Amino acid sequence: MADLVITASSVSGTTGGTGTAGEAITAGDVLALSGGSLVLADANGGTGAANALRKPVGIALNDAAAGQPVAYATPGSMVTLGAVLTAGTAYYLSGTPGGIAPVADVAAGMTPIVVGIAFSTSQLKISMLSSGVEI
Repeated sequence: MADLVITASSVSGTTGGTGTAGEAITAGDVLALSGGSLVLADANGGTGAANALRKPVGIALNDAAAGQPVAYATPGSMVTLGAVLTAGTAYYLSGTPGGIAPVADVAAGMTPIVVGIAFSTSQLKISMLSSGVEI
């Protein structure tokens, strides 16, 4: 399997938070907060399940270069990703920074984190539910 192919220009949702990008961010990327900046969340980033990269806060709603403002959708909200989803399917934080993947891609060294469940073939309801353990 592979990460969802997200069309950044099609990403939309309700802003639940804003911050400053700590690196280049593309709309549709899963974000984490590290050192006061928004960065790409990563299910196998850093060391161990407690690492900040493994604690996603939302999904970016706009592109941003490092130091620029970025808005993001937070848990409980719906986002349109411009990707083809399977309604009722859970999608997970990927081992690729910022990515969203199917459960088949969750592997050893990762912290399983449900990013959301597809509400339809185009919308994802964000949850950010972490197992809290590295597999």
